[in-house]
Amino acid sequence: MAIHPQAGQLAPHDLLVDLPELMTAYFLKKPNIDIHPEQKVSFGTSGHRGSALQTSFNEDHILAIAQAIAEYRQEQKIDGPLYLGKDTHALSEAAFQTVLSVLTANGVRVRTQINGGYTPTPVISHAILTHNKVGQDTSDGIVITPSHNPPEDGGIKYNSIKGGPADTDITNWVAKRANQLLSDNLTEVKRFSTDEMEASGLIESFDYINHYVNDLENVVDMAAIAKAKIRIGVDPMGGSGIHYWQPIAEKYGLDISVVNTEVDPTFRFVPQDKDGRIRMDCSSPYSMQGLLKLKDDFDIAVGNDPDYDRHGIVCAQSGLMNPNAYLAVAIEYLSQHRTQWSQDIQLGKTLVSSGMIDRVVNGLGRKLCEVPVGFKWYVEGMYQGTMAFGGEESAGASFLRKDATVWTTDKDGFIMALLAAEILAVTGKDPQSLYEEQVAKYGKPFYKRIDVAATPAQKAILGALDAKDVTQTELASETIVSALTHAPGNGAAIGGLKVSTENGWFAARPSGTENVYKIYLESFISEAHLDALEVEAKALVDSVLRG
Repeated sequence: MAIHPQAGQLAPHDLLVDLPELMTAYFLKKPNIDIHPEQKVSFGTSGHRGSALQTSFNEDHILAIAQAIAEYRQEQKIDGPLYLGKDTHALSEAAFQTVLSVLTANGVRVRTQINGGYTPTPVISHAILTHNKVGQDTSDGIVITPSHNPPEDGGIKYNSIKGGPADTDITNWVAKRANQLLSDNLTEVKRFSTDEMEASGLIESFDYINHYVNDLENVVDMAAIAKAKIRIGVDPMGGSGIHYWQPIAEKYGLDISVVNTEVDPTFRFVPQDKDGRIRMDCSSPYSMQGLLKLKDDFDIAVGNDPDYDRHGIVCAQSGLMNPNAYLAVAIEYLSQHRTQWSQDIQLGKTLVSSGMIDRVVNGLGRKLCEVPVGFKWYVEGMYQGTMAFGGEESAGASFLRKDATVWTTDKDGFIMALLAAEILAVTGKDPQSLYEEQVAKYGKPFYKRIDVAATPAQKAILGALDAKDVTQTELASETIVSALTHAPGNGAAIGGLKVSTENGWFAARPSGTENVYKIYLESFISEAHLDALEVEAKALVDSVLRG
């Protein structure tokens, strides 16, 4: 895809989302899922997402989803408070109030940020886990966020009693029930008015900030960062973690400068991404231009997306790190500096993450667990303490506490950002320098991801492939050593195909939201070999789709 000529620049006013139009659409546009099935509730890897303007994220959707979750909780006898968070997207505030009205009408106790405000995804996960560890009752959570999606989008996801994204057996149940409610014109949805909500006594204020911040020293070496006087620059990108950094600095004596304190649901201060759209993607060098211009002012600079489940790491000398590179460095560093972690504990990666991780983990003599795309696949292992680290190539990860017990079972942009400062403080080298050492030892990877147009029928075929459908024996002049349709780490279907040779691989999987399939490619030989992989990967997938 060609880079938009305005990529990396602030959007002109006429390209900003029209907030009055967006909010009006949230309340007035009504989905008709019997006539327009594309307007149904559908939970992907990170919940249900859409835009009110496209009638895919409207009040009716949220009424139905909240009612379905309330019924699921009742069926499962989840009797503790539900921890509710929201990010800074415009639709998040509206959906937050909608969810509150339904949950309270169903008798659910709901814990929200004291004095209002925003609550990041990892903070909700942390709150659920610390609550349930006490064992008096059982809690779960909802996070209202479309993550890094553009300003006009909305999103909602359900976090289970294990703290992380609910598995498909739960989300399928919720989506099915929500769509039943929509088809029945929401006649079974219970809802309180604002006055009834306030009078219910079911909305409980909770100090999420201090509860989370005061526990950080048990997962990151905050004392080492303070002692080394690491200068940390932070761009919250207008996100939900904006009010956390000052308490972190004060609690642990850190030198933290927040370079942008604005919160504006148009996100007008975020430069346009490669396609010319505003997207709060902290792994994009275009969206991160504001922080990159300031990199020389800090030892480490970090950015996060609106719900703080992703991280972008900027090193003073080299700029924004590739997400795959940082995952490899983080895994090696943590394996060497968390002395209470067992040698037998697993380290997790998604099957579309860099093969550098495989080589690093093998070099450490540790166990790798390769899973399909979606952080939900890490929840059980991190919850049980059998998986020390789980990461995704899209710049999301979390890891265990120092004592090898669970911290979060959702991606945590805070600890991944602070870990970069810890790495510099302890080793005297920034993460990019350590990655270059890995390259010298294990080889240089060339990696990219592309989108290829596909019909819904072709996407369905790709999602249901069997390994025996791959009949060729070579790929880009190398012998194929594996063709996978199920992840080797847990045997779960990957919803696509991964083909590997000794020095390269590709994976193809259908998009859940667009009529495209995504191809991920990596070569440990050269850019030319990567290009050859791309040509042959497309041809192989096309041949399979043609039957």
